[in-house]
Amino acid sequence: MPKKSPLWREAAIGAATYAAVLLVGRAATRPAGREAALKNSRRLYELEKRLGIQPVYRLHQACTGHTKLVKGSHAAYMVMNVGLTAGWLVKLYAAGHPEYRRFRRATVLAALAAQPAFLFFPCAPPRKLEEFVDTGIKVGGVDFESRQASQLYNPLAAMPSIHVTLAVVTAAGIAETTGSRLVKRLIRRYPAAVTLVVIATGNHFVLDTIAGGLLGRAALRLAKYVRQGDPPGRR
Repeated sequence: MPKKSPLWREAAIGAATYAAVLLVGRAATRPAGREAALKNSRRLYELEKRLGIQPVYRLHQACTGHTKLVKGSHAAYMVMNVGLTAGWLVKLYAAGHPEYRRFRRATVLAALAAQPAFLFFPCAPPRKLEEFVDTGIKVGGVDFESRQASQLYNPLAAMPSIHVTLAVVTAAGIAETTGSRLVKRLIRRYPAAVTLVVIATGNHFVLDTIAGGLLGRAALRLAKYVRQGDPPGRR
């Protein structure tokens, strides 16, 4: 079994990753970045029109009239997704699981790999377009693009969907490390559930979720490849 990494080192990796996310968010949310994000959002929507993806957004239209459903979905979007990813990694670390480093590495790689896209292609969520309902403000009464909210995350990071990315990494990790058959069956449906939530709430385009899923799979593959080059005691 590999030697357990010091807690301070793991905390430093997590803090550095989050700091990178916030720095990119600050750069993207400047006035010029916000203007570019709306233009890029419109470009994505027009592309989806040409691809015939629009009918998927009937799910968004159907959900906007159900206040409790939308509020619950937004809570899941903002808290549960990241919470499950972090909570699962903490559990693996505390147990000294031999696969902890690989899946922590995949999570960090996924988060960092998305930052260049967020910086050079800032993209507002579809709910900011006139064809959609801003479920955050009109249903939940919360402005996710406010200055206060922007201090905690990047609101102009729709493409790719990091929520779907994390869902793919987390689902793969839990399925591999759990001993419960029921959990294995349920967690494999988790990325699809996250995809439905982010589309229903108008937080992501369909193309965002596809890109997010591909990024998650790429991060898992890369983490496994990098691990093969580690010394035996550091895997």
